[in-house]
This record gives sequence, C-alpha cells and structure tokens, in this order.
Amino acid sequence: MGKNLALWVIIAILLVALFNLFQSPSGRSSQSSLAFSDFLAEVDSGQISEVTIQGNNLTAETRDGRSVNVYTPDYPNLVEKLNDKGVRIIAQPEQSLSPLMSALISWFPMLLIIGVWIFFMRQMQGG
Repeated sequence: MGKNLALWVIIAILLVALFNLFQSPSGRSSQSSLAFSDFLAEVDSGQISEVTIQGNNLTAETRDGRSVNVYTPDYPNLVEKLNDKGVRIIAQPEQSLSPLMSALISWFPMLLIIGVWIFFMRQMQGG
C-alpha cells in the first residue's frame, strides 16, 4: 500500500509541474521590466537607442546596452515621441501560436491525466 501511495504522490506532483509549465510559458525572461513612466523619462533623457514594438509590448535597448521590457497602454503619440528623440523603431507583429498548437497546449494536461488513468485501470485488471 505504501508503494502505491508514493507512486500516486509522485504522479500528482508531476502533473502539477506540467500544468504550471504550460500555464506560464512567457513568465521566464532574462530581460528586466521597466515601468512605462520610467521608460518615457529615459526616452526624454535620450537613454533609449532602439525600440521593438510588438502590440502593447516594447523591448527597448538603452545606450549603455541594457535590454528592458515595457508594457505600454494606448499612448497615441508614442511613435511620434520616439521619432522626435531619434530612437530607432522596429515594428513586429504580435507573436501568436497556431490554432493547432494552442489547442494542443490547452488540452495536453487533460489528455495526460486521462492517459495515466487508463494506464492504471489496465494495470489493476491483472490483480
């Protein structure tokens, strides 16, 4: 009975770990975050050399080589302000997953649980 309980605990821990892995794939980043107001202050002071725009997310390169992520609200004059300060602007489309990959990611944890359940049901028939 002790082996079965330990096996179930290990399986539960693995399932929780897999679920967490698929829930926040973008949570791991080597770049630092910057508040939007601080970003505007750095633009005004000439510290920003290049900005990559993807939807409402900006990746900014500072003159000293730092790379920072900034989430922007709807700010209609942002591109004009960056142009006025001589910042190089790179616009890219928002990254999105294909519909098939999105469906696989959302259904994978449930399919894994069902697969493990079927596996154990088959194992119990022999005993």
